[in-house]
Amino acid sequence: MIDRRAIPPAARESIWRAADGHELRRIDWPSADGQVRGAILFLPGRGDNYEKYLETLEQWHRAGWRVTAADWRGQAGSGRLGKDAVTGHIEDFSIWIDDLAHFWESWVAETPGPHVLAGHSMGGHLVMRALAERRVAPDAVVLSAPMLGVNGPPLPLGVLHTVARLMTVVGDPARQAWKWSEKPGELPAARANLLTHDPDRYADEQWWRDHRPELVMGPASWRWVEQAYASARGLERAGVLEQVDVPVLILSTSSDKLVSHPANLRAARRLPRGEMVAFGAEAHHEILREVDPVRDRAMAAIADFLDRVVPAA
Repeated sequence: MIDRRAIPPAARESIWRAADGHELRRIDWPSADGQVRGAILFLPGRGDNYEKYLETLEQWHRAGWRVTAADWRGQAGSGRLGKDAVTGHIEDFSIWIDDLAHFWESWVAETPGPHVLAGHSMGGHLVMRALAERRVAPDAVVLSAPMLGVNGPPLPLGVLHTVARLMTVVGDPARQAWKWSEKPGELPAARANLLTHDPDRYADEQWWRDHRPELVMGPASWRWVEQAYASARGLERAGVLEQVDVPVLILSTSSDKLVSHPANLRAARRLPRGEMVAFGAEAHHEILREVDPVRDRAMAAIADFLDRVVPAA
């Protein structure tokens, strides 16, 4: 049994400094005694924190992997880039790609291979973009509900991007793009229906927010929205995903209300070594935090994928 509301005894939290000196949190499970399976670097989604994924990270560690997770600059315990303590703001997604490339270089040098890069939601989007731009070279990639497209209004991506760009011009681009809870720090009542069917795992997030208030984050800024559409358009261009020659496993669900399941299905087909595990109404967006039957299927699919593409020595 894994305690989802405690940092595991084997894990160590620390600070990593980006190229410009910005401090980012990280958590590492040092290699256990005996044969090491390899190393997994996990990157969470927008507004996320690695505390939400301790169960999955610890499970990988127990399977023999050396595991690392880190915040994205400007969220969780790694500061803010907007004008307040809760808005998720970024001027350009390329800032995050630069951070990932820098972190990856140092992490690979200090960990045993094979090296696996994993990401959830926005983290999955940024991992895919870093792959397409050849900024990272993992041996395998695992993406949970990646934000390869945004589940927004049923309009062409170019139109959505134009509207978002206009919103950054007519007002402060750092302002919030949607309404948040009436009580700062409290999760909106209907949010659980977007993320998971498991009430206990969902409650873990509020527990961590209560005990670590620096993790609290609300809506994204309009600049973030504009950058999300711009970045998604880049990945949609012909030939971009087709030249990614790394084995990539995508977990996605047709009931996702936050990211585009059709975009994820297209990506799996476009990637030369892409694989898809598709879920339906039984899974919401946070597949790795779903009820046990769904989560167990997802974790088993990941284990099978890694055993095939980066087999143990």
